[in-house]
Amino acid sequence: MKSSHGVLAVAGFSVGEKLAWGKHIYIEDLVTNAKYRSRGVGQFLLDWFKTYARANNCEQIHLDSGVQRFAAHRFYLREGFNIASHHFSMVDV
Repeated sequence: MKSSHGVLAVAGFSVGEKLAWGKHIYIEDLVTNAKYRSRGVGQFLLDWFKTYARANNCEQIHLDSGVQRFAAHRFYLREGFNIASHHFSMVDV
């Protein structure tokens, strides 16, 4: 999302299908410019994702968020997301 003030927010996502989720959107990254947080920018992006999901027959929207990102978690919960699982990873295999 860009305005005359520069980039307000950016998001990357993929559309996929899994046995557990059906057709879904996975938000890879969603970042709002710190100067514009709590001004409706993130909500605008999530509303766009909901519209895009419905238009593309996606049944769910998913994302992961670092455990330390408390402000982001408050935002996602306020926007209707649920904490559905813990994500485990193994790196440097």
